[in-house]
Amino acid sequence: MASVPSHGQLRLQSARRAGFSAECHLAGGRPCFTPPVELDPVDLSELEELARAALSPMAWDYYASGSDDEITLARNQSAFDRYELHYRVLAGTAQRDMTTSVLGARLSSPVLVAPTAFHRLAHPEGELATARAAGAAGTVFVLSTLSNTRVEDVMAAASGPVWFQLYVYRDRGATEALVRRVEAAGCSALVLTVDTPLLGRRRRDVRNRFNLPDELRIENQYGTGSGLDRLPSSVSDSGLAAYFAQVIDPGLTWRDVEWLRGITRLPLLIKGVVRADDARRAAGAGVAGVIVSNHGGRQLDGAPATVDVVAPVCDAVGDAIEVLMDGGVRRGTDVLKALALGARAVLVGRPILWGLAVGGQIGVASVLGVLRRELDLAMALCGCPTLESVGRDLIRPGA
Repeated sequence: MASVPSHGQLRLQSARRAGFSAECHLAGGRPCFTPPVELDPVDLSELEELARAALSPMAWDYYASGSDDEITLARNQSAFDRYELHYRVLAGTAQRDMTTSVLGARLSSPVLVAPTAFHRLAHPEGELATARAAGAAGTVFVLSTLSNTRVEDVMAAASGPVWFQLYVYRDRGATEALVRRVEAAGCSALVLTVDTPLLGRRRRDVRNRFNLPDELRIENQYGTGSGLDRLPSSVSDSGLAAYFAQVIDPGLTWRDVEWLRGITRLPLLIKGVVRADDARRAAGAGVAGVIVSNHGGRQLDGAPATVDVVAPVCDAVGDAIEVLMDGGVRRGTDVLKALALGARAVLVGRPILWGLAVGGQIGVASVLGVLRRELDLAMALCGCPTLESVGRDLIRPGA
């Protein structure tokens, strides 16, 4: 009787059928790909297919899933399709300039790397590979509190700006100690996530009883003796949900924003804003910027698509603070639409993880390269030689 291929072998065969030729060895039941010298996907959907083949089912579900019925997860992407680009002609776009400034840093494009957790689930080099690729691309890498790599090691590998995404612990001493480490390591901004008093119910993680392999830790809390460096084991639900319930402070208020500003010299951004009145209050609280975000559809299911609330948030704060957005960005035209609605830049999360899973640093670089190429073409076809020429008039009125 012929032997039945393992699940990992089936995923590897699927990847090879998709056209990805690479050496592979199995580690922990999942294929680890050694990428070719160069990846050149036609679009990001190709990398998504390869990443699904490369990752374990639990890791894929963790990265890919949204909360509850995943309505907001789907809405984030589909909402972009409702915005038409009313291009201009004869605008002289033989040369295009995608450079921009975010928090005073000059970047090669308005595409930043969003904070996402547990990069070593995707690739052994984890956040180091992501940081190197972002630096080589001339953009910002936002490092998650829930990284599998110490902030000091990430900064040693980085050649570009690194911001640090922060969750506030119930233990404020641990929070302040982490902020001090982030400052000392050389991060250039803090990003406070405010939409997670509790973790959204991600059904795929519940079914999988999501947890980290024994060899992976939340490295920025390693050695504190506080239990913050590991997810709880022996849970009947998601280990990450149990972690949040135990250690993350669900009672944050605007007073905590004031407290955080008082203990750091770094500029502070607030991530997770979808309302104009919250954005105005953030501006009044002295933050440097807001990131319009619904946590990639992973928190409140039924929340608005982020692209739908960018314009009202930008109108509410004017030039007082910088407005960025994330959620559902998959194409260069998505980037252009977000900028036309008023965002200074966008952040990209899941596609970065796809690239990381497929090819490590090369894979992340390919994601950023695809978006850069597509944005450049979109600018040319829309009659926008510079980002300064991208305005609300590109979006169909009433869309």
